Amino acid sequence: MLVGCGQTVAQPVSGPVDFYSLSANTLEGEAFSFEQLRGKRVLIVNTASECGFTPQYKDLQALWEMTDHASFVILGFPCNDFGNQESGTADEIQSFCSKSYGVTFQMMEKVSIKGVNPHPVYQWLTQKEQNGNSDAHVRWNFCKFAVNETGQWNASYLMTTSPLSKDIKSFAGVTKD
Repeated sequence: MLVGCGQTVAQPVSGPVDFYSLSANTLEGEAFSFEQLRGKRVLIVNTASECGFTPQYKDLQALWEMTDHASFVILGFPCNDFGNQESGTADEIQSFCSKSYGVTFQMMEKVSIKGVNPHPVYQWLTQKEQNGNSDAHVRWNFCKFAVNETGQWNASYLMTTSPLSKDIKSFAGVTKD
């Protein structure tokens, strides 16, 4: 069964592929090993600069500013798979995020999420045979995935779910409104 990138919360279990064995490049082109995320809760979001949900960058940044960065991380993955809404270069994306929304959380390289060759991080997020927990289908930009501090797939949230929703703030460790 495929679930949408909706409000799906699962009982965390360890998957066949270790989350910490994954890696990606940052928007600046530097290697980023997920091993450095060990012990942290991680919110992964596929982003786009020209989407109706793009203003969520503001709420993602607000969430980032509310959290203890030693225990929580946001990773934004620009993606052009949905409506061609992220056609920019890495420099253009970086400039847009910084100037328009003051983004300081970690932005990653632009990736493919669907099709014949999705990025390994998104293969892990969307395939139960890799994450051990759930199949998920990313339907549009700004779907969110929560990975707990032990590297287990914890939840997915629709693009319509605010980064400042009660569930996401709780996952991020925000205790005050």
